[in-house]
Parts: sequence; structure tokens; C-alpha cells
Amino acid sequence: MVGTTEAARLLKICTQRVRCLLKEGRIKGAKKVGRFWQIPLFKGKPKVTRGSRGPKPNCRKRTPTAPTRICVNQHHIRSNSKHGTNKPVVRVESGRSVSYYHDVEIAGSCRVIYSPDKPLGCGAKVWIEVERDVMVESFTSSA
Repeated sequence: MVGTTEAARLLKICTQRVRCLLKEGRIKGAKKVGRFWQIPLFKGKPKVTRGSRGPKPNCRKRTPTAPTRICVNQHHIRSNSKHGTNKPVVRVESGRSVSYYHDVEIAGSCRVIYSPDKPLGCGAKVWIEVERDVMVESFTSSA
């Protein structure tokens, strides 16, 4: 019979890991007497049973709840007029993805928000917010 320190030395692991194995009941024949563990030896070493790789995950893939936000990039508008370019100015944020379009079509309900005190991360103070399941797609008109 050996204690936790001697068992750790024989198994070539730290004493804290031995205590974890004892708590999980994975060292065969080990028993606690008072405050100390008594660990039997099998062929000169403590016998450690195999453990599982942890509990099965019980989480499920969640659908993102963040709404899709549409705003106009003023920097692109200024750059287009200054340099004579035609960069898309309509910015669509959907979760972590950001796309730019010349025009978009919203198929469903939407909400226009003006918040000068709390602008979006991109700096927009006015934006359109739509629910996650509402389709926002690029729309090109023939002019």
C-alpha cells in the first residue's frame, strides 16, 4: 500500500492528477482511511482503469438570434463622388458576415431605427433591421 505522493511517482504523473483519478474512482482498490488514501500495488504499480472521453455533448446547434441590419456607408458615397467610382454603398450585416450591394430587396417586415446616442459598430446612426428569417437579397434594376 502506498499514498498519493508515492503513487504519483510510480505512475510518473503529478499528485493532483492522482487525486483526480481517486475522486473519479479510477484507481483500483484504493480506499480512504481518515484523511489519507491507501492505494494497493499490482505488479509494482497502482492499477488505473480506463476513463471515457467525457460526457456526451447535450448542446444543440442554435440558430443565431441576431437580426440582419442594413445601413448606408457614407464613406463609400463620398469616395464615389470624389473619385468618380461606383462602389456599392448598401451594407448588409448578417451575423458575422458583411456584404455590400448597390441595392437590396427586403422580402418581409422590417424596422427603421434612428439611434444617435448608440450607433452601430460601423458608425451608422440610422439603419434598417429585419428578422433572421426575412430574405434580403441583391436586386438589380434595369435602367
